[in-house]
Amino acid sequence: MTSKPPPAPSTAAFHLQAVLSFAVSLMAVGIAIWNLPTDVWIRAFLAIGVLYVTTSSFTLAKTIRDRQETTTVVNRVDQARLDKLLAEHDPFRVDPVRLES
Repeated sequence: MTSKPPPAPSTAAFHLQAVLSFAVSLMAVGIAIWNLPTDVWIRAFLAIGVLYVTTSSFTLAKTIRDRQETTTVVNRVDQARLDKLLAEHDPFRVDPVRLES
């Protein structure tokens, strides 16, 4: 009646790699937009588009994570209830009230 342990969190190195990768990619796109041989308003439009995509991806990632955490918590509570019921159930227990009647 043991439940699975929660998954291990990501390591600090993985977190650093993800942050650096995001920063480098955003900087590369920013530099590319800055150096485009077009008018300023076109570069500004592209920069706003990149910022919109970036913030939307953060929102989507947070929403997916929140839904997954909610599902995980509900599953763990249900599993704990089931474990408690199974631990308390004794199929060989004799009920004294039924014996007297």
